[in-house]
Amino acid sequence: MFKVVSLYTGAGGLDLGLEAAGFRTTVAVEFDSTACRTLERNRSRKRPWTVLGRDIHSVSSEELMRHGGVAKGEAALLVGGPPCQPFSKSAYWARGDTKRLDDPRADTLSAYLRVLQDIQPHAFILENVFGLTYKGKDEALSLLQNTVKRINSEQGLNYSFEWRVLNTADYGVPQIRERFFLVGLRSGKQFRFPSATHKNADELAAAAIAASNDHPALFESHSEASLIPWTTAWDAIGDLDGIQHANLQTTGKWADLLPSIPEGGNYLHHTDRGDGLPIFGWRTRYWSFLLKLAKSKPSWTIQAQPGAGIGPFHWKNRRLSVDELKRIQTFPDDYEIVGGSTEAQRQLGNAVPSLMAETLGRALLEQVFGRKPKRKARHLCPAKARYTPAPERPKPVARKYLALVGDHAPHPSLLSKKQRTKTA
Repeated sequence: MFKVVSLYTGAGGLDLGLEAAGFRTTVAVEFDSTACRTLERNRSRKRPWTVLGRDIHSVSSEELMRHGGVAKGEAALLVGGPPCQPFSKSAYWARGDTKRLDDPRADTLSAYLRVLQDIQPHAFILENVFGLTYKGKDEALSLLQNTVKRINSEQGLNYSFEWRVLNTADYGVPQIRERFFLVGLRSGKQFRFPSATHKNADELAAAAIAASNDHPALFESHSEASLIPWTTAWDAIGDLDGIQHANLQTTGKWADLLPSIPEGGNYLHHTDRGDGLPIFGWRTRYWSFLLKLAKSKPSWTIQAQPGAGIGPFHWKNRRLSVDELKRIQTFPDDYEIVGGSTEAQRQLGNAVPSLMAETLGRALLEQVFGRKPKRKARHLCPAKARYTPAPERPKPVARKYLALVGDHAPHPSLLSKKQRTKTA
């Protein structure tokens, strides 16, 4: 049994993927009470996880090992995604910068490293937003690397650490979601991140044309030939399209503008650089404002706390259902998310796509433990749909928004110094 100690477990997305790969979470720590109920509802009898519903700072490493059924050095994996708000892209956009390590919420990184030092698992996975790697703002990454080196020196260990920012769409997840993954091995060996399995269909087509034109006889052996197109939103949720969904209508000031935006677009459609009407200034809103799914592409990143007007929205101009969110995050269909729609959105939006975790888990199973996964193919990978319907036709802009048509300045950061002085 490959036992996992899980921190900041949330709704269990990382753990479900590792479970599909052949690991088993034996103890999970999660502060959010609703997420704890989700974990207990789904894993109280079937492959039970001991859930400690407390702040990680109040849970000792000895307690973790006792509940996890492991002694020091026995756990297969330590995993977790400490809360990412101090390093998130949305925080940078809203305020131009963040406190990063000076934010009290960043102390969760130190708690994770404390457990790593105490329980000394065979391997560990730390997931977070890619804001940790921003040039000149990478104090958290330096903290992680320096602390692992210190643990090695003080404990006589040899942990390696490799990190990479991965786009989950490149691994079959029906969602464009870039996340930071750091993987360490106690053996000191270098972890080899699994190769991508999928790629943007447009880029694949361009590469195929270039390869066939340059070296037709070698086209089949071209490196792109083994990749398949990204899994799309239609692949993931198309079979749910005909289901009647209650209480998913959009609300707020801009709800009636959403139908005028084409699939895959956002508010930028209605700027002087878009194809719609100039209702907004260029880049004056956050990217997810009035953002809509396209059937032929992966979903945009699912948000944990979207707010009014923030997507992604369904191509039929409504919010996504919990079942659709689970599909996009590659959770099993029979996994129940406890709580109302807001609580479910938060749990799923904060989760690691389970297929991404399964992919990393399969690689760890082979590289660390020398075991082949029981399943030949990844269990959580969505199947490709036989066909994709045509995009929905955008509707005309509602009359109540026409008064907003006019000249709108772009975001101040895009103006020249002379222009900023003039507008001020």
